[in-house]
Amino acid sequence: MDTNILNDTDTTTLLGKPYKVILFNDDHHDMMEVALQIRKAINCSAERALNIMAEAHSTGRAIVFTGNLERCELVDSILGEIRLSTKVEPA
Repeated sequence: MDTNILNDTDTTTLLGKPYKVILFNDDHHDMMEVALQIRKAINCSAERALNIMAEAHSTGRAIVFTGNLERCELVDSILGEIRLSTKVEPA
């Protein structure tokens, strides 16, 4: 099992301060490439990844993941592998 793959919901947020990973609209990557990277980062369905990508594209930003800081930083680093513009902040 790959320990870098996460679910898009993290129940450990109940035990500590939650954070969120925000994805900003990206004009440099193909939409499918962004959706695939989202799937890699949070281990979600193709439909969920496409919805997140579409929200970021249409509104300028979308929440990709909410969880504890360590997991958010991991998701952020996976999205950053292809240089997507993201931010981790308190939820």
